[in-house]
Amino acid sequence: MEQIKVLVVGCGNMGASHAAAYHKLDGFEIVGLVARGDSKHRVNKMLETAYPTFDDYDDALCQTAPDAVCIATYPDTHETYALKAFTAGAHVFMEKPLADSVLGAERVVQAAKDAGKKLVVGYILRYHPSWIKFIEIGKTLGSPLVFRMNLNQQSQGYMWDVHRNLMKSLSPIVDCGVHYIDVMCQMTEARPVQVSAIGARLTEDIPLGNYNYGQLQIHFDDGSVGWYEAGWGPMISETAFFVKDVIGPKGAVSIVAHKAGGGGQSDSVEAHTQTESLRVHYADIDKNNRFVRPDEWIDLTDEPTHQELCDREQIHFLQAIREDLELSKSMEDAVNSLRIAFACDESVKTGGFVIL
Repeated sequence: MEQIKVLVVGCGNMGASHAAAYHKLDGFEIVGLVARGDSKHRVNKMLETAYPTFDDYDDALCQTAPDAVCIATYPDTHETYALKAFTAGAHVFMEKPLADSVLGAERVVQAAKDAGKKLVVGYILRYHPSWIKFIEIGKTLGSPLVFRMNLNQQSQGYMWDVHRNLMKSLSPIVDCGVHYIDVMCQMTEARPVQVSAIGARLTEDIPLGNYNYGQLQIHFDDGSVGWYEAGWGPMISETAFFVKDVIGPKGAVSIVAHKAGGGGQSDSVEAHTQTESLRVHYADIDKNNRFVRPDEWIDLTDEPTHQELCDREQIHFLQAIREDLELSKSMEDAVNSLRIAFACDESVKTGGFVIL
């Protein structure tokens, strides 16, 4: 079977991981690495290869004529790069978020449909067995549900550079929040009706008008509610950076990351996808109001590393292309989670509720 020729655009954390996946997976052939700086050369060194390198995306697209493009650049380029890829007849794997605006995300999805090409968005938690189980258990807890989630990152060094660059176009609750909003929407399957959010600009080292700490709240039409909190920067507390709880009438389920949730791990990309254990709590009580079932600990043996999760994403991308998978629902979900996240961003900036 013919190899899928893939052009990797953006060679930072995620781009390097996706390049490593393409390098090892049977079915892909990397035809180029694109980045403005030296990261493309670091990827070649890491993989012990000499893939063609490019500084300019348009030149690379023209010269390599790829079957697929992996876009792992900063969000403000996502829409433009995706539209150019579809125009060139390529499928697209896109790191989240789809675009830096809801309208941009809708244009990308429509372009994929018009071109008859596949668009897979990098919602990495959808490929994690423990998160899949977490969602599955959450759906058994009744209605309404309460979601409690955060991912605060005490970033320094290289990761603070990454976060400052991200905040040139998006806030933490948009960039990271789309993952957890997506999880909430999968669990409740109810319609979000209203959001509110708060935010604070804790450093002069980011653009005016943006903020590096935010907390959002979502109300769903079945009575479910959820909050998500994200802070980036050297001043952020690590006391509770990894909270993942869902509570319903029948009990609760929590992700308990004993090691990954420990000190010094908050800005570790590897730690962010580690779950280690699920704790399931049952609300059943007897006539004396005593619990009748002990909490259950679920330790899944399949605990993929960050790289293995990226591999799984690309296996799905390959399958989508070769088997002509229907991706309309996943594309709609990506737009929906971004729409909710941007509504929360609007709430931070206006100080009021936003009706969806």
